[in-house]
Amino acid sequence: MVFESLAEKLQGAFSQLRGKGKLSEKDVKVAMREVKLALLEADVNFKVVKDFINKVTERAIGESVLQSLTPGQQVIKIVNEELTALMGTEQVKIEFASSPPTILMMAGLQGAGKTTTCGKLGHILKKNGKRPLLVACDIYRPAAIKQLQVVGEKVDVPVFTMGDQVSPVEIAKSAVAHAIKYNNDVVILDTAGRLHIDEALMEELKKIKEAVNPKEILLVLDAMTGQDAVNVAEHFNSQLEINGVILSKLDGDTRGGAALSVRAVTGKPIKYACVGEKLTDIEEFFPDRMASRILGMGDVLSLIEKAQENFDEEKAKKLENKMKTMTFDLEDFLDQLEQLQNMGPIGDLLGMMPGMNNKALKGLEVNDKDLARTKAIIQSMTLLERKDPDIINASRKRRIASGSGVHVSEVNRLLKQFEQSKKMMKQFGQMDKKMKKGKGLKFPFF
Repeated sequence: MVFESLAEKLQGAFSQLRGKGKLSEKDVKVAMREVKLALLEADVNFKVVKDFINKVTERAIGESVLQSLTPGQQVIKIVNEELTALMGTEQVKIEFASSPPTILMMAGLQGAGKTTTCGKLGHILKKNGKRPLLVACDIYRPAAIKQLQVVGEKVDVPVFTMGDQVSPVEIAKSAVAHAIKYNNDVVILDTAGRLHIDEALMEELKKIKEAVNPKEILLVLDAMTGQDAVNVAEHFNSQLEINGVILSKLDGDTRGGAALSVRAVTGKPIKYACVGEKLTDIEEFFPDRMASRILGMGDVLSLIEKAQENFDEEKAKKLENKMKTMTFDLEDFLDQLEQLQNMGPIGDLLGMMPGMNNKALKGLEVNDKDLARTKAIIQSMTLLERKDPDIINASRKRRIASGSGVHVSEVNRLLKQFEQSKKMMKQFGQMDKKMKKGKGLKFPFF
């Protein structure tokens, strides 16, 4: 889960505050000491931590908070607001040129995931109605051009290349002319990186900037490098005046140092976050939603958006009818599993639900491999068996287990769980009918 280590420590620091009916100034300062340690361990910039703690403490020991009926919740609300402000308060989108094409120059060090991020950005822009063009300006790294071509092909976005014998400046200029000719309204320049910042790298980037005048320069930072990423951002910004940051590998960042420091240190917003290895795993960055997730308050809006993107509305209506008429079968179940998998890791999805903090998640089985195993079992069945699981006898179970590489007991467990879920659907259906008839509900323990 994103920022898992930091989230766990912060939620632990606030657990005692929640249970107290009255808070003293000492209680607040003890909690803030824990928060300070958590942020420093998360590799957040020291000055950023110091300013953050001072702001929160000043607001939290105010009379309106300490005299409140729910002082613990008031303190957490303040921390949530200040965390949001730390990451930029509001979402900042890419600014598009009034006269296309919009030129986006991608910069960053080698290993930050720049080329893959170009593909991810191309994918999300195309999904939002744009016609992007990826441009191979990295002529130095072996196979960099080929990698961009592969990435472009996977997301169905065209790639402009002139090989590795032409200067990056000429490639960028020719790419813009190509985009105008073929109506590409966004040009994404994949520039060269280095293992570390040097004069030659900055000089080349400055020449490209001067030649094509990009609308935005976006810096790709490896979120897992923490404070080092912030230092890189500071240097690039001083030389190029970047417009924003894209955090790569955020799904592997349990600490959060880069995300919580980069805006405060550079003044530049985080515009996107890459949250997985797939080329579709990129999200717009919302500071308020991220702050809520860190504090275990969920992120319902992102969860709804993911569901809307991945769940077919027509299929959902058909499924609802099947549930009402009790004709829901394993074929429908398989379809739901596949749509659920498209939304991302189950642990991350559960982490977006209010109240599902790290402590709660630890007691749950959220292994994505279990989902894959369930899919394999269903896919080893014939269409007739999926439609009518009652026909699955002992020999069929052995065949299904062999085909999916599991033990017969796992096939039995899946069939039992499916039967139980159907019974639950039947009960919900009966409850729904009673409520509609106005009879109300009667429970045996009332």
